[in-house]
Amino acid sequence: MSVGNPSARPGATHTSAPSRSTPSPSAGRLPGLDGLRAVAILAVLAFHLDPRWLPGGFLGVDIFFVISGFLITTLLVREHQREGRIDLRGFWTRRARRLLPALLVLVPSVILIARLVEADLLVGIGRQSVGALSFTSNWLEIRAGSDYFHSTAPQLLMNLWSLAVEEQFYLLWPLVALALLRFAPSSRARAGVAGALALGSAVLMASHYDPALGATRVYYGTDTHLMGLMLGAALAFAWAAPHRAWTSSDSWQRLRVPAVAGAGVLLVALLVLLDESTALTFRGGILAASVATTLLVLGVVERPGPLRSVLDLPVLRWIGERSYGLYLWHWPVILIVEADLPWAVRGADDYVWSRLWCVVVTVALADLSHRLIEMPVRRRGFRGSARHLVRSIRYSGTRTARAVWASAAVLVIALTAVLVTAPTRTRVEQLLDANASAATAAAPALTPTAAPSSSPSSASTGAKPPVAPGAAQTWAMPTGAEIDGYGDSMMVGSVHALRYYFPGIRLDARSNRQWAEGLKVVRARATDTRRAVVLALGTNAGTDLEQARLTLDALGPDRMVVLVTLHGRINRIASDNTALKELVAGRDNVVLADWDAALKGTTGQLQSDGMHPSIKGAHLYARTIQQAFADLSERHTGKAVPLKELPLP
Repeated sequence: MSVGNPSARPGATHTSAPSRSTPSPSAGRLPGLDGLRAVAILAVLAFHLDPRWLPGGFLGVDIFFVISGFLITTLLVREHQREGRIDLRGFWTRRARRLLPALLVLVPSVILIARLVEADLLVGIGRQSVGALSFTSNWLEIRAGSDYFHSTAPQLLMNLWSLAVEEQFYLLWPLVALALLRFAPSSRARAGVAGALALGSAVLMASHYDPALGATRVYYGTDTHLMGLMLGAALAFAWAAPHRAWTSSDSWQRLRVPAVAGAGVLLVALLVLLDESTALTFRGGILAASVATTLLVLGVVERPGPLRSVLDLPVLRWIGERSYGLYLWHWPVILIVEADLPWAVRGADDYVWSRLWCVVVTVALADLSHRLIEMPVRRRGFRGSARHLVRSIRYSGTRTARAVWASAAVLVIALTAVLVTAPTRTRVEQLLDANASAATAAAPALTPTAAPSSSPSSASTGAKPPVAPGAAQTWAMPTGAEIDGYGDSMMVGSVHALRYYFPGIRLDARSNRQWAEGLKVVRARATDTRRAVVLALGTNAGTDLEQARLTLDALGPDRMVVLVTLHGRINRIASDNTALKELVAGRDNVVLADWDAALKGTTGQLQSDGMHPSIKGAHLYARTIQQAFADLSERHTGKAVPLKELPLP
């Protein structure tokens, strides 16, 4: 995302205006906007560090969009008023100077570092690199079927989708703005056109959003996510016009304080309460955040006040001036740190420290980028910077110059090799593919070797045949031959461990399976279902309470049922698990296997995606289910079931 200032001077937005108390659009710098950028990047950072900390933090992107639309349009309007024309080539050159240098350093750097840490982070890196450097990331990821909110295969350059949206705006909007400035009769009409485009984009987002398909298309699409940029542009047309149009009216002056205060309260509420799992986010929530930000921008730039004073604090200005670098680096840093520190899982004692380390590294890299890359290029231009670099190397001495050029050649060769040899599938995907057939195969016919026992050996080696339909439930600890498992990719990834702990278990699991499909499979098996059942569904689409209730009803009250909780980096996990606990309440034959709680304080249990179990984790997954069956048996029989932990094979 382009979150830096569009002006040639750092931390400044050039507009025109004489009043000290009420800066108009020609004043050199608009106080407070760097602080508003700081709020936006801090929100995004909190969301990506852990969605539970700020569920609506992704709305920081929309704050950036509004600011960018306002500043860019203000610059275009003022240039047209001052020169009678818009220097499109000059505009696009300044944009390139602002965006490209840091990006050209980021992309190869994180690719090489990721290869040293975790090859899985490079899946799809060729497509991502092309999207990053051509500013088409959003459309390429839509075509590839990526999912911003629910991705199970981390994408190293995922955050660059919004940079693509902004760059497409920078490319096309000056042409539209020029047409409006020439042919629209008034600033009110121009603002009306921009406002209509914002409303149209919001309507497209709301109407095209389909919860069953996910939010990727409407969230990534330039057409469906244009409302913030257009609302910022609408404000600029009004505010940059002679006499500042309606913003100087008596009506606005009376409403200004309550409107701006209300906008601030609304924006904070949306950041705290909205999340990606609710349709309200895409059917009005993002639009509401954009409108609130537009009012805040007007309140900040119009005149001095407490809000501007807070947003203009030195620390917020410092963060805001580096917001572009912070946005570029934060997501790759988070992924690389997570891959490098396998103990950094939710619930682990050192989890917060790992998040803090991500922040420290991100801030350091963003500051270096700002001082050593972004600002020098903005001052000297591309040619001047290239000449300065070559001259510095030349006069550093022959030995140093040779070392520099040799290092550059080695890095180019290494980068090419990494891109050519980048994996096409993650280890998780390979594991799921390898396990797919086994996860749906019928259980092998086993010959009973001993009478069932409540000991762990019976649960792991005994092979009691399925109970005949209609037979009385004994509530004894079930053997594998008495258990059916229905699940999604979590069960697919754990198939060998489940068969190790429950020989003879019959599994019906498939990646991306949702509760609705699980219900169909359970109903299709009908009375052939065994007396004990494991349900592990909802990883991709969450807990569908209605479908889950119907599934439990279809199984009836006489079967032993274990529901497995969810775990992952997705914000909705907590609410999904709460819903599962709600399902269990009042059903004596159903118990939770709390996989999420079992992971707390552990290490090495998860794959690089932070969701699916590793080989070690699959055994913890199976043991957690085994313990749940033991607890359920004890609940009904009053007899504790002794369990012995099996060794890793």
